[in-house]
Amino acid sequence: MIIFSGGTGTPKLLNGLREVYPEEKITVVVNTAEDIWVSGNLITPDIDTLLYMFSGRLDTSKWWGVKDDTYRTHEAMKELGYDEVMMLGDLDRATHIMRSDQIRSGLTLTEATIGLSKSFGVKANVFPMSDDPVSSMINTPEGKMHFQDFWVGKHGEPDVMSVCQEGIEKASISPAVVEALEREDNVLIGPSNPITSIGPIIELPGMRDILKEKKVIAVSPIIGTGPVSGPAGKLMTARGIEVSSFGVASYYSDFLDHLIIDELDPIDDERFSEIGCNVSRTDTLMKSLAISINLAETVLKLF
Repeated sequence: MIIFSGGTGTPKLLNGLREVYPEEKITVVVNTAEDIWVSGNLITPDIDTLLYMFSGRLDTSKWWGVKDDTYRTHEAMKELGYDEVMMLGDLDRATHIMRSDQIRSGLTLTEATIGLSKSFGVKANVFPMSDDPVSSMINTPEGKMHFQDFWVGKHGEPDVMSVCQEGIEKASISPAVVEALEREDNVLIGPSNPITSIGPIIELPGMRDILKEKKVIAVSPIIGTGPVSGPAGKLMTARGIEVSSFGVASYYSDFLDHLIIDELDPIDDERFSEIGCNVSRTDTLMKSLAISINLAETVLKLF
């Protein structure tokens, strides 16, 4: 099975899926448009969340970073007058240093990620969406800024006028992802931000056409008129997309077969017939591992 992932929603689902489905049969295509160079190292937050989750290192109280990490390097740099845009843990930074050194030596991001997966003992296949640089950029009244500057640096507070993925037109789907898509017929789009977590993956040249030939199931990250977490509402509005599960389905409509929405979502299921999308309901909030497992089992029954 192939899963498109970004942010923290999809990792929670994958944490349940790994309990009821063989990890070695899981292939995750990961958003890299939120990657950013910090203090000389490439930070790939969505990839690292999965590497840490599958290897048992993830801080699941935050769903990012390494559990029990320390921040002495970050604090020492701040004392010296250098304030990093992201608060990086010491153990986490070791991953970034290894990755960046490998990339500088000539490896692709995919090759470096496969190497790190092996080092961490990860059985699942974790692949970046592309080896080419793509950046989610947010246009605000304060100017254009990288997603990390908007979400981490500015806490998502500025108004959003538009969103774009710089470099997407020239980017290619990672060869490892192409190979996986040639083998697999089932694709799951996790409950992640459709604009900056999933959007960069599906907007890669040729990806939508590939997905039209697959069975695609998605889990909505929206309940009612608001996202479960994160800035998806602001970003969807800036793109002219209705902030609702129907808006998510509409964005994916040219390839989507089935959408799973939350059991408490007040939206009328009949709306989805307008775009030929089937709908089912269950608890999608994943406040516990048991709920994540239930959602994973719901997905598996639909494939």
